[in-house]
Amino acid sequence: MLRKNWLLGLFLVIVLAGVSACGGGESEAGDAPSEAASSAPAEEDAQAGAEADLGDVPDVVAEVNGEEIGRSEFEQAYEAQLQQAMAQSQGQTPDQEQLKKQVADSLVSTELLVQEAEKRDITVSDSDVDKTVGELAAQNGLQSADQFFSAMEQQGMDRDTVDDQIRTQVAIERLIEDEAGPVRASDKEVRALYDQLVAQQEQAGQQAGQQQELPPLKQVRPQLVEQVTSQKESQVAQRLLGDLREQGEVVINL
Repeated sequence: MLRKNWLLGLFLVIVLAGVSACGGGESEAGDAPSEAASSAPAEEDAQAGAEADLGDVPDVVAEVNGEEIGRSEFEQAYEAQLQQAMAQSQGQTPDQEQLKKQVADSLVSTELLVQEAEKRDITVSDSDVDKTVGELAAQNGLQSADQFFSAMEQQGMDRDTVDDQIRTQVAIERLIEDEAGPVRASDKEVRALYDQLVAQQEQAGQQAGQQQELPPLKQVRPQLVEQVTSQKESQVAQRLLGDLREQGEVVINL
Protein backbone atom coordinates (compact mmCIF):
# COMPACT_ATOMS: atom_id res chain seq x y z
CA MET A 1 0.00 0.00 0.00
CA LEU A 2 1.42 3.36 -1.04
CA ARG A 3 1.67 5.93 1.70
CA LYS A 4 0.36 9.45 1.32
CA ASN A 5 2.77 12.29 1.67
CA TRP A 6 3.53 13.77 5.08
CA LEU A 7 4.54 16.97 3.30
CA LEU A 8 1.05 17.30 1.91
CA GLY A 9 -0.37 16.68 5.36
CA LEU A 10 1.56 19.71 6.56
CA PHE A 11 0.73 21.55 3.35
CA LEU A 12 -2.99 21.36 4.19
CA VAL A 13 -2.60 24.08 6.79
CA ILE A 14 -0.67 26.31 4.38
CA VAL A 15 -3.24 25.87 1.64
CA LEU A 16 -6.17 26.48 3.97
CA ALA A 17 -4.57 29.63 5.34
CA GLY A 18 -4.53 30.99 1.81
CA VAL A 19 -8.11 29.93 1.16
CA SER A 20 -9.24 31.54 4.41
CA ALA A 21 -7.43 34.77 3.62
CA CYS A 22 -8.96 34.96 0.15
CA GLY A 23 -12.44 34.55 1.59
CA GLY A 24 -12.02 37.03 4.39
CA GLY A 25 -14.47 39.67 3.14
CA GLU A 26 -14.09 43.21 1.79
CA SER A 27 -11.33 45.57 2.73
CA GLU A 28 -12.00 48.24 5.32
CA ALA A 29 -10.21 50.69 3.07
CA GLY A 30 -13.07 50.60 0.57
CA ASP A 31 -12.55 50.23 -3.16
CA ALA A 32 -8.91 51.34 -3.22
CA PRO A 33 -6.75 48.33 -4.11
CA SER A 34 -3.81 47.60 -1.86
CA GLU A 35 -0.30 47.11 -3.18
CA ALA A 36 -0.46 43.41 -2.27
CA ALA A 37 -3.76 42.99 -4.07
CA SER A 38 -2.54 44.77 -7.19
CA SER A 39 0.54 42.55 -7.38
CA ALA A 40 -1.38 39.32 -6.83
CA PRO A 41 -2.37 38.78 -10.50
CA ALA A 42 1.25 39.05 -11.59
CA GLU A 43 2.32 36.48 -8.99
CA GLU A 44 -0.55 34.19 -9.98
CA ASP A 45 0.46 34.46 -13.64
CA ALA A 46 4.05 33.60 -12.75
CA GLN A 47 2.95 30.58 -10.73
CA ALA A 48 0.54 29.46 -13.47
CA GLY A 49 3.42 29.51 -15.95
CA ALA A 50 5.55 27.13 -13.89
CA GLU A 51 5.53 23.58 -15.20
CA ALA A 52 6.69 20.61 -13.18
CA ASP A 53 9.62 18.91 -14.92
CA LEU A 54 8.68 15.26 -14.38
CA GLY A 55 9.92 13.66 -17.58
CA ASP A 56 12.75 11.76 -15.92
CA VAL A 57 10.76 10.46 -12.93
CA PRO A 58 10.73 6.62 -12.87
CA ASP A 59 7.64 4.50 -12.19
CA VAL A 60 9.14 3.52 -8.81
CA VAL A 61 10.73 6.57 -7.22
CA ALA A 62 11.94 4.80 -4.09
CA GLU A 63 11.77 1.55 -2.14
CA VAL A 64 11.63 1.53 1.64
CA ASN A 65 11.99 -1.86 3.30
CA GLY A 66 10.26 -3.44 0.32
CA GLU A 67 7.46 -0.84 0.08
CA GLU A 68 7.37 1.13 -3.17
CA ILE A 69 6.81 4.86 -3.53
CA GLY A 70 5.36 5.24 -7.00
CA ARG A 71 5.45 7.97 -9.61
CA SER A 72 1.87 9.15 -9.02
CA GLU A 73 2.44 9.68 -5.31
CA PHE A 74 5.68 11.51 -6.02
CA GLU A 75 4.04 13.72 -8.66
CA GLN A 76 1.28 14.78 -6.27
CA ALA A 77 3.79 15.69 -3.58
CA TYR A 78 6.18 17.38 -6.00
CA GLU A 79 3.57 19.57 -7.67
CA ALA A 80 2.32 20.77 -4.28
CA GLN A 81 5.84 21.62 -3.14
CA LEU A 82 6.62 23.36 -6.43
CA GLN A 83 3.58 25.59 -5.99
CA GLN A 84 4.62 26.38 -2.43
CA ALA A 85 8.19 27.16 -3.49
CA MET A 86 6.94 29.44 -6.28
CA ALA A 87 4.69 31.31 -3.86
CA GLN A 88 7.53 31.81 -1.38
CA SER A 89 9.91 33.04 -4.10
CA GLN A 90 7.30 35.36 -5.66
CA GLY A 91 7.07 33.41 -8.89
CA GLN A 92 10.74 32.50 -9.40
CA THR A 93 11.16 28.89 -10.47
CA PRO A 94 13.31 26.91 -7.98
CA ASP A 95 15.98 24.36 -8.84
CA GLN A 96 13.66 21.52 -9.79
CA GLU A 97 16.30 18.80 -9.61
CA GLN A 98 17.14 19.75 -6.04
CA LEU A 99 13.44 20.00 -5.19
CA LYS A 100 12.82 16.49 -6.58
CA LYS A 101 15.49 15.07 -4.30
CA GLN A 102 14.04 16.89 -1.30
CA VAL A 103 10.53 15.61 -2.03
CA ALA A 104 11.73 12.04 -2.57
CA ASP A 105 13.68 12.19 0.68
CA SER A 106 10.63 13.47 2.54
CA LEU A 107 8.46 10.70 1.12
CA VAL A 108 11.02 8.16 2.27
CA SER A 109 11.05 9.72 5.74
CA THR A 110 7.28 9.53 5.90
CA GLU A 111 7.28 5.88 4.88
CA LEU A 112 9.90 5.00 7.48
CA LEU A 113 7.92 6.72 10.23
CA VAL A 114 4.61 5.15 9.19
CA GLN A 115 6.19 1.69 9.10
CA GLU A 116 7.58 2.24 12.59
CA ALA A 117 4.16 3.41 13.82
CA GLU A 118 2.64 0.19 12.47
CA LYS A 119 5.29 -1.88 14.24
CA ARG A 120 4.33 -0.19 17.49
CA ASP A 121 0.62 -0.86 16.85
CA ILE A 122 -0.18 2.85 16.74
CA THR A 123 -3.64 3.28 15.24
CA VAL A 124 -5.81 6.25 14.26
CA SER A 125 -9.59 5.93 14.42
CA ASP A 126 -12.19 7.65 12.25
CA SER A 127 -13.15 9.81 15.23
CA ASP A 128 -9.50 10.90 15.55
CA VAL A 129 -9.55 11.99 11.92
CA ASP A 130 -12.86 13.83 12.37
CA LYS A 131 -11.47 15.66 15.40
CA THR A 132 -8.37 16.74 13.50
CA VAL A 133 -10.46 17.95 10.56
CA GLY A 134 -12.51 20.08 12.95
CA GLU A 135 -9.35 21.54 14.48
CA LEU A 136 -7.86 22.35 11.06
CA ALA A 137 -11.10 23.98 9.93
CA ALA A 138 -11.26 26.14 13.06
CA GLN A 139 -7.59 27.12 12.84
CA ASN A 140 -8.11 28.37 9.30
CA GLY A 141 -11.32 30.29 9.85
CA LEU A 142 -13.65 27.73 8.28
CA GLN A 143 -17.03 27.06 9.82
CA SER A 144 -17.39 23.32 9.29
CA ALA A 145 -15.79 20.11 8.07
CA ASP A 146 -17.75 20.47 4.83
CA GLN A 147 -16.09 23.82 4.18
CA PHE A 148 -12.73 22.23 4.92
CA PHE A 149 -13.25 19.47 2.38
CA SER A 150 -14.64 21.93 -0.18
CA ALA A 151 -11.47 23.99 0.20
CA MET A 152 -9.38 20.87 -0.32
CA GLU A 153 -11.36 19.90 -3.43
CA GLN A 154 -10.53 23.30 -4.88
CA GLN A 155 -6.87 22.31 -4.47
CA GLY A 156 -7.43 19.01 -6.29
CA MET A 157 -7.58 16.76 -3.20
CA ASP A 158 -10.67 14.62 -2.68
CA ARG A 159 -12.00 13.61 0.73
CA ASP A 160 -10.41 10.14 0.76
CA THR A 161 -6.99 11.63 -0.05
CA VAL A 162 -7.29 14.24 2.70
CA ASP A 163 -8.51 11.65 5.22
CA ASP A 164 -5.55 9.41 4.39
CA GLN A 165 -3.07 12.27 4.76
CA ILE A 166 -4.52 13.32 8.10
CA ARG A 167 -4.53 9.73 9.35
CA THR A 168 -0.85 9.45 8.44
CA GLN A 169 0.00 12.75 10.12
CA VAL A 170 -1.76 11.82 13.37
CA ALA A 171 -0.05 8.43 13.40
CA ILE A 172 3.36 10.09 13.03
CA GLU A 173 2.58 12.59 15.79
CA ARG A 174 1.66 9.72 18.10
CA LEU A 175 4.83 7.89 17.14
CA ILE A 176 6.92 10.91 18.11
CA GLU A 177 5.08 11.16 21.42
CA ASP A 178 5.63 7.45 22.00
CA GLU A 179 9.32 7.89 21.26
CA ALA A 180 9.91 10.91 23.48
CA GLY A 181 6.98 10.98 25.87
CA PRO A 182 4.87 14.13 26.16
CA VAL A 183 6.90 17.05 24.81
CA ARG A 184 6.60 20.25 26.82
CA ALA A 185 8.15 23.69 26.63
CA SER A 186 9.72 24.93 29.86
CA ASP A 187 9.51 28.54 31.03
CA LYS A 188 13.26 28.84 30.53
CA GLU A 189 13.03 27.64 26.91
CA VAL A 190 10.15 29.99 26.15
CA ARG A 191 12.01 32.95 27.66
CA ALA A 192 15.17 32.08 25.70
CA LEU A 193 13.24 31.99 22.43
CA TYR A 194 11.54 35.29 23.24
CA ASP A 195 14.87 36.97 24.03
CA GLN A 196 16.28 35.62 20.76
CA LEU A 197 13.37 37.06 18.79
CA VAL A 198 13.67 40.40 20.57
CA ALA A 199 17.35 40.62 19.60
CA GLN A 200 16.55 39.72 16.00
CA GLN A 201 13.77 42.33 15.89
CA GLU A 202 16.07 45.01 17.26
CA GLN A 203 18.75 44.17 14.69
CA ALA A 204 16.22 44.25 11.87
CA GLY A 205 14.92 47.58 13.10
CA GLN A 206 18.40 49.07 13.18
CA GLN A 207 19.10 47.91 9.63
CA ALA A 208 15.80 49.34 8.41
CA GLY A 209 16.21 52.55 10.40
CA GLN A 210 12.96 51.91 12.23
CA GLN A 211 12.18 50.99 15.80
CA GLN A 212 10.41 47.64 15.98
CA GLU A 213 9.17 45.95 19.12
CA LEU A 214 7.66 42.58 19.87
CA PRO A 215 4.50 42.36 21.96
CA PRO A 216 5.03 41.49 25.65
CA LEU A 217 6.01 37.90 26.43
CA LYS A 218 2.68 37.23 28.11
CA GLN A 219 0.83 38.15 24.92
CA VAL A 220 2.82 35.91 22.57
CA ARG A 221 3.52 33.07 25.00
CA PRO A 222 1.08 30.56 23.40
CA GLN A 223 2.78 30.94 20.02
CA LEU A 224 6.23 30.61 21.58
CA VAL A 225 5.21 27.48 23.48
CA GLU A 226 3.96 25.98 20.24
CA GLN A 227 7.19 26.86 18.44
CA VAL A 228 9.44 25.42 21.15
CA THR A 229 7.34 22.25 21.28
CA SER A 230 7.49 21.90 17.50
CA GLN A 231 11.28 22.30 17.53
CA LYS A 232 11.69 19.62 20.20
CA GLU A 233 9.37 17.22 18.36
CA SER A 234 11.35 17.81 15.18
CA GLN A 235 14.58 16.92 16.96
CA VAL A 236 13.06 13.68 18.23
CA ALA A 237 11.78 12.86 14.75
CA GLN A 238 15.19 13.48 13.19
CA ARG A 239 16.95 11.25 15.70
CA LEU A 240 14.40 8.50 15.14
CA LEU A 241 14.67 8.85 11.37
CA GLY A 242 18.44 8.57 11.58
CA ASP A 243 18.09 5.25 13.38
CA LEU A 244 15.41 3.98 10.99
CA ARG A 245 17.48 4.85 7.92
CA GLU A 246 20.53 3.16 9.37
CA GLN A 247 18.61 -0.01 10.22
CA GLY A 248 16.38 -0.11 7.13
CA GLU A 249 16.82 -0.68 3.40
CA VAL A 250 16.20 2.47 1.39
CA VAL A 251 16.73 2.88 -2.36
CA ILE A 252 15.96 6.18 -4.14
CA ASN A 253 15.85 5.92 -7.92
CA LEU A 254 16.09 9.62 -8.82
